Amino acid sequence: MEVLGVTFISLAVIFGLLVLVIGAFLLRRYQLNRALGTFDASIRLPPKGWRVGVCRYTDKNLEWLSLLSLSPIPRFRFLRSSLEVEGWRSPTEAERVRIQPGAIVVQLAYEGEPFDLAMKYDVYAGLSSWIEAGPVIGIGTWR
Repeated sequence: MEVLGVTFISLAVIFGLLVLVIGAFLLRRYQLNRALGTFDASIRLPPKGWRVGVCRYTDKNLEWLSLLSLSPIPRFRFLRSSLEVEGWRSPTEAERVRIQPGAIVVQLAYEGEPFDLAMKYDVYAGLSSWIEAGPVIGIGTWR
């Protein structure tokens, strides 16, 4: 076989694999957006920087999935009863280029460890309601 033919076949295979990977990312994004209880949210765990992803509510957990991964397993899982909302703020100029446009920075604590989620304000209202309306833990006690 000619060198030109081998080169063409190699490039065609690489291009085909690239198309498949991009298609898999787009399909995953579409499935995450269609699922109930999901919203776009960037996360920052000190001392690391911002990471783009999607949060998902379950009955007991808030799960964060990386947008740049094909894994169906959440990268972070926060138990609902251990989450506390500490407030929200507008993003700084440096943060605006790292998070989605129009987002606010929500300051949360999980088992005493602080972290930030960047999301739209209306999503924040839903998140804070979901956390505050948590299930009963133990007998006769709320969260």
